[in-house]
Amino acid sequence: MSITAFSDYLLLEKKYSEHTAKAYLRDIELFQEFLNDQHDSIDVVNVDYPEIRQWIVTMVESGIKNRSINRKISSLNAYYKFLQKAQQIKINPLKQHRALKAARKIELPFSEAELKSVLENYIEITDFESSRDHLIIDLFYATGIRRIELVNLKLSDIDFQRRQLKVLGKRNKERYIPLIDSTLHSLKVYLDYRSKLASINDKEFLLLTKKGLKIYETLVYRIINKYLSQVSSKAKCSPHVLRHSFATHLLNGGADLNAVKELLGHTSLAATQVYTHSSIAELKKVYAKSHPRN
Repeated sequence: MSITAFSDYLLLEKKYSEHTAKAYLRDIELFQEFLNDQHDSIDVVNVDYPEIRQWIVTMVESGIKNRSINRKISSLNAYYKFLQKAQQIKINPLKQHRALKAARKIELPFSEAELKSVLENYIEITDFESSRDHLIIDLFYATGIRRIELVNLKLSDIDFQRRQLKVLGKRNKERYIPLIDSTLHSLKVYLDYRSKLASINDKEFLLLTKKGLKIYETLVYRIINKYLSQVSSKAKCSPHVLRHSFATHLLNGGADLNAVKELLGHTSLAATQVYTHSSIAELKKVYAKSHPRN
């Protein structure tokens, strides 16, 4: 079956983003390239597990991390499940496969002091770009939204009366996030500068470039890295670390795990629990200070 049909399935039926769908297809292409090189161009549809196992071994020997290998095999597994559903194959060759053990990746969040510093001291709001950059950092920290969700925010998603933000998450699931006073103020300041732009092409979108075009993900990353690297020594200063900080600081403040799950747009608690390591550290401090036998 055409790989194009699989792409349509991911985009239209599974509601995956274009970026995710491309990643899946690239992983399948890499396996096909391996088959072309090692097995006289056997088609990816017609393989058995031994060929897949050989690919895994080759990747391990080449130094690819287990986490990345698992992601590639997951893409392949999704393709075989699709082929089964379409009755193109009878047995999924990955049915009995077990994922490789991967070290749990833990990213430390920014501290509250670091974020307070960058929002209050490092960005002097004097024009459109500085007001936009400040709002971007404020929104990430105040709402915990993903980078792609921020890029796709529209003016109509802001409800000043209800003090909330509508976010379109993964698989087109909507959620509403409350907005605090400081973020509402940042929005008003930015919108005032935005209204004075010479020309705006992408009028429906909230965040724009200085040329009036919809902002893009790479620029968002550069903005976060530019300012946060001034106040933090962390090797990685990214939008995701801000999302991580949002969740961790809420949990450290006593927020319910289920509430944080809803705010982040997670479908399961398991996805949210990766943010609890700092909260456990905070609990240990409280325990150490308060337990009568410590």
